[in-house]
Amino acid sequence: MMLLVFFKGCDSPASKKVGNKNGYILEPSGVFQGISLLGDSLITEVDSVSQNEQLLKLEEAEERYAEDPSLDNLIWIGRREAYLGRYDLAIRTFSKAVKEFPDAFEPLRHRGHRFISIRKFDPAIADLEKAAELMEGRPLQVEQDGIPNKLNIPLSTVQFNVWYHLGLAHYLKREWEEAIRAYEKCLEVSENDDSIVATLDWYYMALVKLGRKEEAKNLIKNVKRSMNIIENDAYHKRILMYKGELNPETLLSTDANADDQKLQYVTQGYGLGNFYLAQGDTARAKTIFENVLSTGYWSAFGYIASEMELANLKNE
Repeated sequence: MMLLVFFKGCDSPASKKVGNKNGYILEPSGVFQGISLLGDSLITEVDSVSQNEQLLKLEEAEERYAEDPSLDNLIWIGRREAYLGRYDLAIRTFSKAVKEFPDAFEPLRHRGHRFISIRKFDPAIADLEKAAELMEGRPLQVEQDGIPNKLNIPLSTVQFNVWYHLGLAHYLKREWEEAIRAYEKCLEVSENDDSIVATLDWYYMALVKLGRKEEAKNLIKNVKRSMNIIENDAYHKRILMYKGELNPETLLSTDANADDQKLQYVTQGYGLGNFYLAQGDTARAKTIFENVLSTGYWSAFGYIASEMELANLKNE
């Protein structure tokens, strides 16, 4: 339970002592996780009060592993660490799992995901490609949610997540052809409407990046308003926008300052910014990407993609 002790102490990573004429005061601080695509430090701050529930779940995961040091129990420790934003600890835990269970593809799937979170795309690709090799021919394996959706129904498989994150890593490196190949595989294991729209959205955008607009249009022609969407509403709306069935500006009707809507805002924001970018409206796209970054939600895929676009525009 080393992490819990680390956070709960008065000198945890979420605070630091700063000297002044009256002695010492506590000021917010954080733990360095990596460097953004724009050269900024990525910092995690853990609040032991507001995140108490997640800390308790991590403690429970550690207790289960102490009783039964299985692969699944070890992975759950890493997942709980990641939900607290401690990707450094999560990657260390997943690395332990990779070492102890070398034939397992699950820890590579999770470590690859968290390498993306800290902008280490090449290690992510290496992990996810290895996971794809190891899982070949295996039956689809439902992945339990650490943060359940509103119906408490797991919607993805480990196989889906391997291909989905592999496509994302290539996309964030602007490797459009490689991203498309991964999303083709991902679509093969997308078994419900939520998985389908999430895959199609990134697949569509990669095709547009290559100028293959007619192919992109055909790809999403079967996406309907009536689809049974449980959690990927943002991707569904983005595709309806691409089809001209939804006004672009309605995508940013969420409150960027509300904690429970930030992810939705960031996801919608990148899609809208990229939509304008594809139309040649660079100024409007840049403004939207910058608004996404102003949320501070730096672990979200839409945030990372917005960084990528701004970095590319800066270099043009």
